[in-house]
Parts: sequence; C-alpha cells; structure tokens
Amino acid sequence: MDIKRVYFVGIGGIGMAALARYYMSKGYRVAGYDRTESALTDELVSEGAVVSYTDSMEAVPEIFRDPDGTLVVYTPAVPSDNVALTFFRDGGFELYKRAQVLGSVTRDSKSLCFSGTHGKTTTSSMAAHVMHSGPVGCNAFLGGILKGYNSNLMLSATSPYSVVEADEYDRSFHQLTPYIAVVNATDPDHLDIYGTEEAYLESFAHFTELIRPDGYLLVRTGLKLKPRTPEGVKTYTFGRNDGDFHAANVRTGDGTIVFDFVHPGGVISDIELGVPVDINVDNAVSALGAVWLTGTLTDELARRAMKSYPGVERRFEFHLKEPGRAIIDDYAHHPDELERSIASVRALYPDKKLTVAFQPHLYSRTRDFADGFAAALSAADEVILVDLYPAREEPIPGISSKTIYDKVKSEKKSLIAKEDFVGTMKNRNFEILLTAGAGNLNLFTAQLARELRQKA
Repeated sequence: MDIKRVYFVGIGGIGMAALARYYMSKGYRVAGYDRTESALTDELVSEGAVVSYTDSMEAVPEIFRDPDGTLVVYTPAVPSDNVALTFFRDGGFELYKRAQVLGSVTRDSKSLCFSGTHGKTTTSSMAAHVMHSGPVGCNAFLGGILKGYNSNLMLSATSPYSVVEADEYDRSFHQLTPYIAVVNATDPDHLDIYGTEEAYLESFAHFTELIRPDGYLLVRTGLKLKPRTPEGVKTYTFGRNDGDFHAANVRTGDGTIVFDFVHPGGVISDIELGVPVDINVDNAVSALGAVWLTGTLTDELARRAMKSYPGVERRFEFHLKEPGRAIIDDYAHHPDELERSIASVRALYPDKKLTVAFQPHLYSRTRDFADGFAAALSAADEVILVDLYPAREEPIPGISSKTIYDKVKSEKKSLIAKEDFVGTMKNRNFEILLTAGAGNLNLFTAQLARELRQKA
C-alpha cells in the first residue's frame, strides 16, 4: 500500500508519540485519538498532528476514514471495543500494533535495543545521547522525554544506527530485530500478561533469539535469564562491580559521582555523571557498553557525553533543590525500582529525613507485588500513599492503595487522595520528598514545587 497518512489510536502514549513524530518528519499527515489531553498531545498538535479526545468516528478527520492510503497504528493499552479501532478493524484498513511498526522502521538499521523490567528508558536515552553527541549520530525511539532535546525522538538522515526502548509489555519487543540487545533486568512484571515468572523469562529468552547473526547480546550479570542467541552472536556481560563491562573506583562527593568505565579493551577513567544518582552508575555501564560494541565510542566522547547527559523527565527529576530541602520525582513503579530509587536518594542525602509519596500503578501490579512495594517503602522515614492509578484496567475487588498501606512497617504513614497531596505537603516540614509511580502524581509534585517556590 502507498501510505499517505497515519492514524494513531492511543497517540498520547510515549511510544506512540515518537512514531507519530517520526511520520510527521517524513511528511505524512498524522492524526490520532487518545482518552485524555496531556502536555504530550498538546505538543503533537503544535507540531502538526490532529488529535481528538472523543471516542467516535465523527472525531476522526474524514480523509483518515479512507482505507486507501491510510495506515492505522494502535497500542494494546486501548480497549478492543474502542469505536474508532472497531471501525478501522471492520473497514479493511491496514492495522498494525505500535511494536510492529517500530520493528519495521528499525529493521533496516543497526538497532541497539534496550530491554528489562527497569532501566530501559534511562539506558536507552543515555546511549542515544552518547551516539548523538558523536560524529556517527543515531535515530532513537525512546520511552521518555529526554530533557534538553524536549523529545523522545531523534532523527539522523545518515546514521546506520537506531536506539530503541524494547518494551516487554504484550511481548512488544518480539517485533524487533536487534543488532545489539541489552537486557538490564528480568524481575517479574506484567503478570496480567504473562501469568508466571517462567513465562516472563521465556519471553526474554525469545527476545535474545531475534538478534542478528552478526550482532551482540549484552546482559546483566546474575539474571535468571537463559539466553538462546543465534549462532554468530557474541555475548557480553555487564554489572556494577563485575562483568565484561563494569564500574571501578566510584567516587561520590560535593554533588558529583565519578567512576572509571572498564571494558574488554581497557579502561576509560573519570566518567562524571550528568545526573549524579547512584543507580546511574549501573545505567551508564549498560549504555556505554552497548555504544562501545558499535565501535564508535572514544574516551573523549564517553566523558563529554556522560557529563552532559541531561536526564529523562520523571526519571530522578529534581523539581526543587535548595539547601536542606529537595523534591524528586521518579517513575519507579515496580518494587525493585522503588527499592533502588529510595536507596539512591538515601545515598545522596544520608543525613536527611526522607519522605516517600507513592502512587501505585495498575490494580493487577498492586495485587501481585503488594508485599514488595510495602517492604521497599518501609525503608523511608515517612510514607504517604495516594489513590491508585488504574491506567488501562478495571477495578479488582479488594485491591487499592490501602492494600500496600496496611503492609508498610512504618510508624509514620498516611493514606490520602492525590487531590489533597499539595495541600498536605505544603503544611509539612519535610526535608527530602521523593514522589514515585507511573501514574499522574508527578503533576501534583510539580504543582507543589511551584507553590513552595512562590511562597519562598
């Protein structure tokens, strides 16, 4: 089919938005539907997309109702009975999942595909920034807005490389053909899709089967994963303190973190992190390891790019930073992510009182990992739980934020509505506040920081 225009069902998703921007950059007409308006959809509109928030065919521009020349891209997060999706499905349109389209876009390039329960957004954005900072460049489809670029998409007309966040949800990453596949973590998640840890690990094992025969697998040490790479694929390991790629001589102080990057060919000394939190040492090793495998990494590029790395929105993002007080927002929505996020803040501010406000994401994830979330939160000095963010799910009887709240072992904990969050925190004498979760608590975090600055 000669594609002239692309309609996105669920255009407000971070991955969908990157594809929408990609097609607009190629001159295609782009439109789409999403359930709610957001800063991201507003940006897409300003860039030329037509976006509607009404689930009806009347809201779809007439030209996009013609199957001749219209490609329809959808995300599994959109309900199957969505009116527009049903119309397109029954009307003979070319209909593809986001992952299928991303796979086709990147298949003809040398793709660096970053996967894992956690870490994939930060490591992929780090790698993209490093490559973009060098002479070769890259295309990149990221799962977060890279600060400084104000986008989750990078384009290069000449680079043979693409950097992709390989999402395991709905087995989306099975549509990719990696040149370099990176596996950061395989802690069980999305059990609403996979059912068991064994099925989750099997999905990652199949992902390793998709690597090009001339490619590479870079996998974190100590994972339960048993890779099944094709003949010809070279496997390397990475870790914080061990593996073919690892960190050494880590130095922390005066708001900086510096380390030496050890790789199979030697050592790049004095790598300074642009976002100096402890977990980013691990993330940098993963990202730099993947770029090193392309043969494009120099010592000078590694040092310059990692120091200038601006960070990703909602990944350890500082909303307020002043003497004696800080507000940090993080996307952590899995128990292991939350535990590491809290530990990283503790390392930054070892002598300060730490308050953690957490918004659980999904009923099923709350049900499956309530004990883990509670254990992670119990490491804070004070815990605040706000109402659960359901996203794509219908309620599960008996499951709510209180499910986690009841298990938190802390003498100082509270359960509040997110609408009361700003008013509550303005009247509390907190020192370090970490807000966490994949829902929309970050909007209230930003509001709190603005009001505190105005008050000061």
